[in-house]
Amino acid sequence: GFDICEFSANARTVFSVSPQFRPMAAAGKAAAFHLPPLPTVGEIIKLFRLRAQKELSQNFLLDLRLTDKIVRQAGKLKNAYVCEVGPGPGGITRSILNAGVEQLLLVEKDTRFIPGLQMLSEAAPGKVRIVHGDILTYKMEKAFPNHLKKNWEDG
Repeated sequence: GFDICEFSANARTVFSVSPQFRPMAAAGKAAAFHLPPLPTVGEIIKLFRLRAQKELSQNFLLDLRLTDKIVRQAGKLKNAYVCEVGPGPGGITRSILNAGVEQLLLVEKDTRFIPGLQMLSEAAPGKVRIVHGDILTYKMEKAFPNHLKKNWEDG
């Protein structure tokens, strides 16, 4: 299995897999990743006429200070491989990307959210992979590179 750190917030779950170790940049500093200017989560909701469906336990988190705080609780995500389940319009997704992850896998079964998530993917080239599907049937063992696999007993 993978070494997985998990936390939940409003029916959303994030899995953090051990970071990949990479050589340092030429000057000994890695370039920080920042999303370019994008429509706010509230603007995405209006643009695509999205409404939370209570029967699906959907809630939209619009305050980036709150989503940043939630993501900080997952621990150090810099260069980590992360899977966000049910990202919705992408509030927590933005905070995860701003934490400097190596790769972010988004598993969303509600098709209404895919166009907004694609905007985030285009803003973070090579960092985001979107899967339209149900996490209960998704083959998690294929989600991340094999060299990251660890036994649960490993440190």
